[in-house]
Amino acid sequence: MNPLATILILLLTPLLQSVWGEQEISLLFAGDAMQHGPQITAARQHDGTFDYSPCFALLEDEIEEADYAVVNLECPLGGAPYSGYPAFSAPDAFARRLHDSGFDLLLTANNHCLDRRDAGLRRTIATLDAMDIPHTGTFLSPKHRSEVSPLIIEVKGLRIAMLSYTYGTNGIPIQRQVVVNYIDRDRIAADIDTARARGAQAVCVNLHWGIEYRLLPVEAQRSLAHWLVEEKGVDLIIGGHPHVVEPMEIRHSTRWNKDALLVYSLGNFISNQTDDNSRGGAMALVTLTTRGGKIKSITAGYRLFFCQKPSHNGSGCPNYQLVPSYRPDLVRPDSRRAFDSFMGTARRIFNEHNVAVPEAPAPGSRPRRPYLDGTLPALLLR
Repeated sequence: MNPLATILILLLTPLLQSVWGEQEISLLFAGDAMQHGPQITAARQHDGTFDYSPCFALLEDEIEEADYAVVNLECPLGGAPYSGYPAFSAPDAFARRLHDSGFDLLLTANNHCLDRRDAGLRRTIATLDAMDIPHTGTFLSPKHRSEVSPLIIEVKGLRIAMLSYTYGTNGIPIQRQVVVNYIDRDRIAADIDTARARGAQAVCVNLHWGIEYRLLPVEAQRSLAHWLVEEKGVDLIIGGHPHVVEPMEIRHSTRWNKDALLVYSLGNFISNQTDDNSRGGAMALVTLTTRGGKIKSITAGYRLFFCQKPSHNGSGCPNYQLVPSYRPDLVRPDSRRAFDSFMGTARRIFNEHNVAVPEAPAPGSRPRRPYLDGTLPALLLR
């Protein structure tokens, strides 16, 4: 492309978007990022550092391609000695790698956020802040919460409130002044109202909820989702905690006359869990079409991936590795049965219960829409 054409593209694209008033914002959501003991061992290097670079390498291009990407950090950064289940404390390098792999926001409100008690929660916040990694869901004090929450991000000019809540903390109580966002309708309603008063044009509620290993949502999830969509008019509900995938749907609110995306559970992002249904997860790929600072439509798809563990005989990747569904050639023979089982069950659940949320095509096979991706018709370049 000659320099004049490039200049015309740069100058005319914002003008055309302002005339037509539409643009697309891509969001990506992933599930529970965990660190069990064997994962910590696999990442440990001879010099005592931790290397997680192989874990997400096959998904990084897609994560980085999104305008904004979110994942649940389901392990405190409590410092050494590091530990897995039942009381997690992950190396700081794990969070660093998640961020370097393209995740813009780490959620911290989950049932393991107090595994190292208040001190672990405080250290997690301090460590993420020191690494300049955005996060939300837990706070140092009520004053700290009022200062930084509700978190409102801006993506291509759209102000989106990102809220994060958990059903509980495994019975571990708060000891001093730290704050965990527990699921409470009054608190959630107040946060949504505050976010809108502060200029949020869209609301995303991330929920750690449901029953572990259940492939379908329970009534408590359905009731809360209905309330959020119909009573509070939220735009996105993204769920985790069951460690297995649960259905997704685009749901229309007659009261608010708009659609909302509901994802009951994305399953695990990475873990050492052994049940076939827990050996992988889904990423929700969301497109918000906006006009004049408002969401005009929401479309979504999902991408499945499988967590391949290190082999016993030392062949292949020496670390845990997430393998996307479209790369079955990278699955070792000893992992093939679990891969097929996970993919089969996840697709069955989604095919039977998803509403208007299909499996996304493999990267590279998606058609590009003109004007919205920086391209212009040939007529405008003559």
